[in-house]
Amino acid sequence: MTQAHPHTSHHDASHGHHQHGTGGQVEILDLDAEVLSEHTASITAWLPLRTAPRQIVDLGCGTGAGTFALLDRFPDAHVTAVDTSAEHLQRLREKACARGTQERVRTVLADLDAGGWPDLGSPDLVWASASMHHMAHPARVLRTVHDLLTPGGLFAVVELAGFPRFLPPSAPEDRPGLEERAHAAADRMRAGHMPHRGADWGPMLTGAGFTVEGERTITLSIEGSRSEAIGRYALGGLRRVRGVVAETLSREDLTALDRLLDPDSPHGIARRDDLTMRTERTVWAARRP
Repeated sequence: MTQAHPHTSHHDASHGHHQHGTGGQVEILDLDAEVLSEHTASITAWLPLRTAPRQIVDLGCGTGAGTFALLDRFPDAHVTAVDTSAEHLQRLREKACARGTQERVRTVLADLDAGGWPDLGSPDLVWASASMHHMAHPARVLRTVHDLLTPGGLFAVVELAGFPRFLPPSAPEDRPGLEERAHAAADRMRAGHMPHRGADWGPMLTGAGFTVEGERTITLSIEGSRSEAIGRYALGGLRRVRGVVAETLSREDLTALDRLLDPDSPHGIARRDDLTMRTERTVWAARRP
């Protein structure tokens, strides 16, 4: 239930996005938060809230991209950040201390698929970014969130279309389209583990008793020149993809991928000046009647 996509996962390698944290995933989640901070802020500003929430739960919080965006947006709110990864939660606490917001954050280590949820209070807002597709029983989780919220409270579900892309389609020059082929191979291997990745959550939210009050899709394209973090994000993400697909790629594709991942190579992805981070995210705002 991590973010991320990356992480995840989020997941996926972006946020949240794996059941067990590793140092590489923490870095990806932090980079995702950094590069997309203004876009995450735009989502929190869009939410159709009737009043400013005071108690917020961040489900599958990863290293805190959503947690800190919500704390910034709602300065009187407290956030309960929930994740399956102790490493992610430790990183989130460190960031809260660095920001001086530790008194407004509570971390909870829990696997919400396991049933028997911990006490998460009675939140006005529940936020789940790139985490719902990790749930083995999402319908049950949606019903539990419905009952957890205060009447009139809001549930915000953010879903990723997939891991961000960075290279132009014509790259690399010797193996055009390599990035897309590597991600397609990774998606095929993950499909059985995450059948709800990229799902339309609207009907499932309605089925759980929510009233869907808004849906918004955000298509992002951020040039690498705007942030040096984009090169590091591309490198870290493709390293994780390689770990998944190394045995399924052709020899030529794997050789070209390794060349992209070589930090000392003049052809390495982090040294390219044609990177653009391309990603799409959809958010649903659902109210408990």
